[in-house]
This record gives sequence, structure tokens and C-alpha cells, in this order.
Amino acid sequence: MGAISLRIDLVAGGRIGPGKVALLEHIASEGSISAGARRMSMSYRQAWLLVEDMNRTFGKPVVAASKGGRRGGGSALTPLGLAVVARYRAIERAAEAAAAPHVAALRDEIDPA
Repeated sequence: MGAISLRIDLVAGGRIGPGKVALLEHIASEGSISAGARRMSMSYRQAWLLVEDMNRTFGKPVVAASKGGRRGGGSALTPLGLAVVARYRAIERAAEAAAAPHVAALRDEIDPA
């Protein structure tokens, strides 16, 4: 975990932060919204609502779901979903690098007693 946590307000009511990005990463690695939700100890409904919120914010899908069939359905990040994760992580790295000396100075102020 980084020294800072970012929430980015994009538009009125639309934001992205560590929880939504982690959910997208888990959906990508697990291949489904439900499995991604389980990895985060989250209900499928909550995960679906977060995905829908991101879809509304960006105006297009961040996750593509396929219908169940013989082997069941699945989900994958769309190119937009992949870009959201990559850009958020890049912003996070840049912010952590910029904040590092200030965070270190704050930590030096902590009295170990």
C-alpha cells in the first residue's frame, strides 16, 4: 500500500478511487464480476452498482460481460476499463513520488514514545 490514497473527482458525482480500481483489477484477473467481488469481500450487487457507476461516469462500459453458456459467463475489462486502471495507477505513482518527501517529513514528526 502506498503512502497516500487518491480519490479523483472527474465530473459532478463521478469519481474514481482505490476501491473501484481494485475492483476492476480483480474483475480482470478473475474473469468475472462475482469472483472479483468475492476477492474484495463485497456482494455481487455492490460490485455491479460500482461498475454501473463507472459506466455512467465515463459514458461507456468499463466491463464487458458475456452471457452464460455451457461453461458459464464471464467478464473482462473493455479497452476503456484497462485505460482507467492504467491511468489511475500512473497518477497514483506520480502523486506518491511527489508526496514522498512530505510524507517522510510528517513521519519524522511522530513521537516514538
